[in-house]
Amino acid sequence: MATSRTAPQLLPSLLAQLDEARARTDALFSLLPPNSFYERPVPERHRLIFYVGHLEAFDWNLLSGPLGLPSRDSELDKLFAFGIDPVDGGLPTDLPEDWPSIVRAETYNWTARAGIDDALRAHAAPAAGEIADGTLLHVAVEHRLMHAETLAYLLHNLPLEKKLRKAPPSAGPHPAPQPRQVAIPPGIATLGKPRDDSGDFGWDNEFGAQQVHVPGFTIGAFPVTNADFLRFVDSGGYHTAFYWTPQDWSWIAAQGRRYPHFWVPKSAASAESIAHWDLRTMFGAIPLPPSWPVYVTHAEACAFARWAGKTLPTEAQWHRAAYATPLGTERPYPWGETRPGPQHGNFHFERWDPAPVDAHPAGASAFGVFDLLGNGWEWTSTPFGPLPGFQAFPFYPGYSANFFDGRHFVMKGGSPRTDASMLRRTFRNWFQPHYPHVYATFRCVEE
Repeated sequence: MATSRTAPQLLPSLLAQLDEARARTDALFSLLPPNSFYERPVPERHRLIFYVGHLEAFDWNLLSGPLGLPSRDSELDKLFAFGIDPVDGGLPTDLPEDWPSIVRAETYNWTARAGIDDALRAHAAPAAGEIADGTLLHVAVEHRLMHAETLAYLLHNLPLEKKLRKAPPSAGPHPAPQPRQVAIPPGIATLGKPRDDSGDFGWDNEFGAQQVHVPGFTIGAFPVTNADFLRFVDSGGYHTAFYWTPQDWSWIAAQGRRYPHFWVPKSAASAESIAHWDLRTMFGAIPLPPSWPVYVTHAEACAFARWAGKTLPTEAQWHRAAYATPLGTERPYPWGETRPGPQHGNFHFERWDPAPVDAHPAGASAFGVFDLLGNGWEWTSTPFGPLPGFQAFPFYPGYSANFFDGRHFVMKGGSPRTDASMLRRTFRNWFQPHYPHVYATFRCVEE
């Protein structure tokens, strides 16, 4: 499996990328006062102290073997090795005292980081293949950048008094655009990349190029906005079983869910107006911005789509709307060949929170579909699974394969906290259908 250009001269560039990724995650931890590291802001995830050690433990466990480095703390190498993603409602029950002290975790971090850096910089052209061709360093960089996004939504769920506060954003009076559908003609959508691709890095689930013929359909020109979703809430969508699958209906009943996770009702009185709702941003509540994309679970997105007489797009439909052109060609990005920039969308850590769905017209696709990259991952109806000829990374066999279970769904696009490197056409994200914490939106299709 080709995953990266084989060139020792890439090492300095990759080390610089690793340093930049470390700065991203270090800055997130700097938002936490000492008494917050043992909080668990999301019930389905580890306490924050785990993430303090996990990033360095992952790099150490990945790189120390090829670099010939002996373990310096095997207990923490193992404790901080893997995150959790419970799928059957079983939540972690560990206590703060089950975790090491902050001092021990930080000592472990700096020891591991220094050991890796010294070894890497001592190798102008390392002998180990995965180090020499850049594969393992790419994995280390992108894994850390993924966790920069994970940490953002974990901190988003942390009470304001538990983090160092900044000023919340000002949404302004920007109205939501009028919803409309864009016609996409029948044609080919190319998923994945060829196995012999010697270009940019890709994760194991990105390989196995597959051309899919997609019949014609229409798709929302914009992601569903808060204003759009409010109509579903006001119509009794959360009280009508018809719009939900039995599993999803049981979930919202058990959770008592009556509106999106990031929304806050201003009072128990009638909330049938946008003025009666606030939005929980990273650093405080603001009046619900009608033009921002709504962040919801896959279950809520499906219920809205059913209410609207539509469906969620398949992964192939999403690709065709985003990357195809009327001439029958496909682009690397919705707007063309140019690398992603701030004019194209809300991504690469430019903002903590969303922006209006029509704020970046330069990012539109050839068919006039807007806001495809950044501003919120977009749910599809496609269960996460392997592309043809899937081969797991031998050094990280469970990265994708552990989630080929029919209980996770493909997401495309990106969020405000997604690094630009992961906006490539082949990148695939995935989550469970009832996980409300991720920055995920959607748009609807009609066939």
